[in-house]
Amino acid sequence: MPRFYPHPIIAREGWPFIIAGLLLSLIVSACAGWWSLPFWVFTAFALQFFRDPSRPIPQDADAVLCPADGRIVVVEKARDPYRNTEALKISVFMNVFNVHSQRSPIDGTVTAVEYNAGKFVNAALDKASTENERNAVLATTRSGREITFVQVAGLVARRILCYTRVGDPLVRGERYGFIRFGSRVDVYLPVDAQAQVAIGDKVSASSTILARLPLAAAVPEAPAAEHPPEQQNAAPIAAPTAEAVGEYTNLPETQTETAEPIKPAADTAAPETIDSPTAEPVGEHPPLQNEEQSEEQIVAESAAKVKKAVKRQHGKP
Repeated sequence: MPRFYPHPIIAREGWPFIIAGLLLSLIVSACAGWWSLPFWVFTAFALQFFRDPSRPIPQDADAVLCPADGRIVVVEKARDPYRNTEALKISVFMNVFNVHSQRSPIDGTVTAVEYNAGKFVNAALDKASTENERNAVLATTRSGREITFVQVAGLVARRILCYTRVGDPLVRGERYGFIRFGSRVDVYLPVDAQAQVAIGDKVSASSTILARLPLAAAVPEAPAAEHPPEQQNAAPIAAPTAEAVGEYTNLPETQTETAEPIKPAADTAAPETIDSPTAEPVGEHPPLQNEEQSEEQIVAESAAKVKKAVKRQHGKP
């Protein structure tokens, strides 16, 4: 039996009920015989209800133990109303035939104890967690993880007892409270905890592992490094490559394949200028000196001037 377990076999909270039932049963038996049967039934019920046996306690460092006997009724992601954060919620419902002693699920320290008066609806209902009388113990594990376990009164239970105070150390399996006659215990764990039970499972205080909780919280990934802001003065536009220039130089030749040949003027007036669709006006040709100049030479001069105009448009000297 663990050295820190202070109330073996029968919980001290039940001693007054058991002693009173036993005395009444003996007195009624001596006076009325079989009429004492209901008193003996009550005494037997008190003995089984207030039993408080010692249990084997797992020592896994990441194990969160079940704080009470009963049946699992909730395993879900929910908001911890005492820490105002997202959590994994696991609830254990205790009927009148379960052990009603609550035991610490972790090794750690109590950081807060909050009592809330309330109603006494059926503890198996979800609304019991927020409407019923309840007492919350907020604790921190030895590795720094925060968990919350809440005693919730039920339809029959009318008394919540909690013996731990702020700053008290907790040892897993250590008895810290008691609820009389049917109730519930809610456990809120960090969201990275892994539940080891499912709804409907029957569990035992201290000996059942409720969940696995990593000793340290997961470190969030660092955000990707941001690119440095672009410089306000953009780099100058690169000069066109030789291939690009070649495309422009070939443009007049392509046009000459489908255009009519340029004929020299009959008189001494200046010939018409050749306009490019993408370039500024090239200007007028000088007067023809030789009327017998070949058409090929005229085309070559026109192509050279177009090329010169394209280079000027792209900023080349």
